[in-house]
Amino acid sequence: MMKTAQVAVDLLREAAWRKWFLGLFFAISATLVLLGFSLQLDVVDGAIAGSSFFGEVLFEEIRTASAALAPLFMGTTIAGAMVGAMFLSVACSDFAPSLLSPGRIEHLLSLPVTRAQLLFGTWLGGLAVAIVSTLYATAGVLVLLGVKTGVWNFMLLVGALIGVIVFATVYAVMMLAAVLVRSAAFCAAVGLATVVLGIVSSARAGIAKAIDPGVGRQVFEWAMVPIPRLGSLAVRAAFLTGDHTFDVGELWRYLAGAVFFSAGMLLVALFVFERKDF
Repeated sequence: MMKTAQVAVDLLREAAWRKWFLGLFFAISATLVLLGFSLQLDVVDGAIAGSSFFGEVLFEEIRTASAALAPLFMGTTIAGAMVGAMFLSVACSDFAPSLLSPGRIEHLLSLPVTRAQLLFGTWLGGLAVAIVSTLYATAGVLVLLGVKTGVWNFMLLVGALIGVIVFATVYAVMMLAAVLVRSAAFCAAVGLATVVLGIVSSARAGIAKAIDPGVGRQVFEWAMVPIPRLGSLAVRAAFLTGDHTFDVGELWRYLAGAVFFSAGMLLVALFVFERKDF
């Protein structure tokens, strides 16, 4: 376990050496500053009398701050989970292929470290990047809205961590893609496709009804069975941050599905990795 953690730490050091973290946090900080200057809220005695975003009026009637911000909290959670997963799929696409680059992989395998530790350590390193960047962005939004409105919704942090699981699932598939094809572009494409499939899987019932009964519908339904409902997971996380009533059991089922799917992808990747000759 210690060697697996060391591989993850080495990946973070490499990302820092490449100034990757600096660019990531600059982009997040710039977005937060833009949001801070663009979102105008008129708060009086715990109620929002008016608001505008980029000069466009959102609503003019007086609402309590907590009720008015609930949709914003929910939208932020969903966007952070799904758009964040897409962004990180591209940003982290080079980690695993660089691990397998000629010369480097032979050197790593000559060290007292197993292939399983290399694989899982790389996955944990990418997950650590997602956790740090997501918490930084979420904390920024939390402080920004808290200062402007006096509403401090710390459930945003919980929703953000659930959103990280979305990327963890996507990154597990990317690890398998990297083992099969040593290409950062291919890994990024697979990651983006996995996010899209996770959204499609969440709407599988409605999409299936739109397909004419027959072989086509049956193939679609069976194809969607193993795909975790990442979109539904993001929505349940949004319900949590927006104080929306929902079935908690559904959230746990979606989480379990994502965890089991990730574990399956990583085990398949390890099976292929162990049989590769470098």
